[in-house]
Amino acid sequence: MPSQLTPELRLVSAVLAGLLAWMPVARAQPAGPPAISSSPGSATGPAVGSALSPPPLPSLLPGGLPLPSLPAGTQQEIMQRILDAAGGRPPPGPLPAPAAPTPSSPFPAMPAMPGVAPAASLGEPLSHTEAFFAERLGLALRQFGYDSFRSGPGGAGVLGALPDDYIIGRDDELVLALRGRTRSTLNLRVLRDGTLVTPDLPPIPAAGRTLRDLRADLEARIARDMPGTEAYLAIGQVRQIAIFVGGEVQRPGMQALTALSSVLDALQQAGGVRKTGSLRGIRVEGPRGSRVVDLYAVIAGERGSVDLSLREGERIVVPPLGGVVALAGEVTRPGIYELPAGSAGVPLSAALRLAGDPLRPAGNRFLSQGTDGGGRRSFTELRPQDLVRRGDSVLVQPGADVIANQLRLAGHVTAPVTRAIGRGGVSLNGLLSDPRLVRPDPYPRLAVILRLDAQTRVRQFVPFDLSRTLQGQGNLPLAEGDEVIVLGNSDIAWLASPPVQRALRGEAPPDDSCPALTQLAIAARSAPARFAHARGAGFPDIGAPGCPQVFRDYPPLLAFLLDTAVLLAGEVRQPGLFPIQDNTGLDALLAAAGGVTDGADLSAIELAREPVEQAGTIPLSRTLLDLRSRNFRAVRLSPRDVIRVPRSFTDRETGPVTLAGEAVRPGVYDIRRGERLSELLARAGGLTGQAYAYGTVFTRDSVRLRQQEGFARTARDLETSLIQVAAGQAVAGGRGQNVDVGNAISAGRELANALRQAQAAGRMVVEANPVLLAARPELDVLLEPGDLIVIPKRPNEVTVVGAVLNPGSLQFQSGWRASDYLRAAGGPQRFADTSRAFVVFPNGQSAPAGLSGWQAGGPPVPPGSLVVVPQDPSPFETWGFIRDLTQVLSQVTISSAALAVIAREMR
Repeated sequence: MPSQLTPELRLVSAVLAGLLAWMPVARAQPAGPPAISSSPGSATGPAVGSALSPPPLPSLLPGGLPLPSLPAGTQQEIMQRILDAAGGRPPPGPLPAPAAPTPSSPFPAMPAMPGVAPAASLGEPLSHTEAFFAERLGLALRQFGYDSFRSGPGGAGVLGALPDDYIIGRDDELVLALRGRTRSTLNLRVLRDGTLVTPDLPPIPAAGRTLRDLRADLEARIARDMPGTEAYLAIGQVRQIAIFVGGEVQRPGMQALTALSSVLDALQQAGGVRKTGSLRGIRVEGPRGSRVVDLYAVIAGERGSVDLSLREGERIVVPPLGGVVALAGEVTRPGIYELPAGSAGVPLSAALRLAGDPLRPAGNRFLSQGTDGGGRRSFTELRPQDLVRRGDSVLVQPGADVIANQLRLAGHVTAPVTRAIGRGGVSLNGLLSDPRLVRPDPYPRLAVILRLDAQTRVRQFVPFDLSRTLQGQGNLPLAEGDEVIVLGNSDIAWLASPPVQRALRGEAPPDDSCPALTQLAIAARSAPARFAHARGAGFPDIGAPGCPQVFRDYPPLLAFLLDTAVLLAGEVRQPGLFPIQDNTGLDALLAAAGGVTDGADLSAIELAREPVEQAGTIPLSRTLLDLRSRNFRAVRLSPRDVIRVPRSFTDRETGPVTLAGEAVRPGVYDIRRGERLSELLARAGGLTGQAYAYGTVFTRDSVRLRQQEGFARTARDLETSLIQVAAGQAVAGGRGQNVDVGNAISAGRELANALRQAQAAGRMVVEANPVLLAARPELDVLLEPGDLIVIPKRPNEVTVVGAVLNPGSLQFQSGWRASDYLRAAGGPQRFADTSRAFVVFPNGQSAPAGLSGWQAGGPPVPPGSLVVVPQDPSPFETWGFIRDLTQVLSQVTISSAALAVIAREMR
């Protein structure tokens, strides 16, 4: 160590190794060392608390040597200097953080500005200056430049070769290499008197000279005194200098630096400048005089040169913070900036340059918040040449944040395109010059331009023919802010969907997912006749397709398209609502719908049109058009027209009939209008030898629906009667006064459920014997689509069901009557009602069984018949509906028998 250092600092080299090994252990201790109190005359001043005082020195040096006994104040001073030299690491144990300044009023909640982070995200409290501007602006800005010292103190390293203008001083170590006749390498140190002493040369003055001058002098001396030898001079180790740093820094005092250190190194070694200190008025005083260092020239790129070099004996003083201004809003680097030292204000343009200039090159608005003479806040609109003064805050905002010279292509396109309007403007053909911008399957007849009126600021739709535009025709100039919307075929098909049809009837959509439907429902309910042409199609209510994206983006577009739509119905491949322009040809409309079907009757196409005149009455005119010449182009259409293409008359029915069972060629047959059963049997090759024509089951859909409705109606009537019985309004005059009403109601309810669950067959009584049909043509039934004819084999049994002792199927006996089959089945049960027994014949007819004594057993029963013996209905005879119920039970039995035959023959 140099001889001019104090005895305490000479111990640093010996103690530093032991300190580095000891500090991790000291940091791990749970509690800090006890406080060290200094004597009144000590250099450390008054007593220091245990939390802030440095730890004591270890008792042993490396190697086990005892540390000489030193006073407590001397130990504290040595320890503090060791910690400062090691990078300013704090002593073991946590240090209490200073309390953050709390403003008198809370900051107003403001949206975060670009590039400005809240104070909480930085992990440090606001300074007094930052809190002052935060209260005014409503957002937290940081003082610029102070985070340059956030990395903490650190020494200046010597990297690479030293410059030739390096000033050599005392204690610098030089390396002199001699090559040639004399070969040696000398490590020389500049003595305290400033000279450099070599073995073979007289002392050479070195201190205060540049490295270049000293190298040249040495080369000249060696060349003169030592011929044949070359000299090479370099700096081996630079000297240490002590610089005093005072003022508004974290750790003021003497700082040990190298001779290459700058003002920034000294400030960094001192812990950085406090936020209460100035960055633009730092004074450097010393043997060379006094100068002011403006650090903004280094960290902010301000114009001008600054001398940051240091010489031994100089001192650095950081004065208090000068005037500051705050810049927020749309600038590159929002923050709080210090004014130049000694100035009361600067032009706004200079302050904006510190903040990196506004983000916008032009069109900015500068709103300044300052303080008037009475201390009140005042707002001023500034220009770049106006002055900003101490305490002003400037908010940079756009003068008019609007979009100009822009076009947009949206809708059924590959990707939304934004274009700029150049000096020559943009036309519709130019925007759609590349057809690949439009996705496949666009709707060719109409697209729209959403245009904003420059005077009224009202947006309106301007229609155009997309097909002509893509062909380079029908060009239109585009204006600023236009949005060209292309529609797809799927968007147009949605106009005839059930959600739109319900909205046309004034029904609100179930949710708010499609605002276009809500607007349409309101308009349709307000003016029902407005969309009468769109409601006249009768489209089926099938499915619930979602709302296309184009109607989510542009809700008024739906009503506009319906106002310009033509209804195309009938024999076309894709009926629906098709928006068009006025004077569009029918050929173009049919092309958009895929053309007419093969069965279209072109001789009677109906055109319905409302007059254009806005008169008191609006008569609807209908015209029949004969377009068998297919001159569709001659028919010019207008919005709200209705075109109906009828189907040509044909005697072919719209559906087939099914023939099953004992026919020669059973199967599914298409029929003509007016075709009869005998004709169908002839087409099928007639009946087989085992066919039982008398038991033919003929079912029809319309009859089945009526029977099913009759079952449901009877079940409702039965339940109504049950309610009346429960209320005590229907039990009067009955023969069974001791009837258990509760059980009767339960039985009636079960009967009603059975009626609802009964399946109607829809059977009709027909004659299917070809011989009889030829003899009596009036019995030949007309066929309808969906009819089912089942011809069974000849059966050999008669079935007895109901209230009999042994229900089942019995072998047919020629000449037997119902009473005979009843006796063969064991006779009636105790509660059987033989007076109401009936026989269901194989052709579907029914007749009383004739089981009463005076009826003599009824008529003979043919094979395949069904004898039904019902229960005694006496508990229910007090109810008026029991007479109707007997007929319904007969129909249920007939349907069950028919379904059994169908199931057997269709297997």
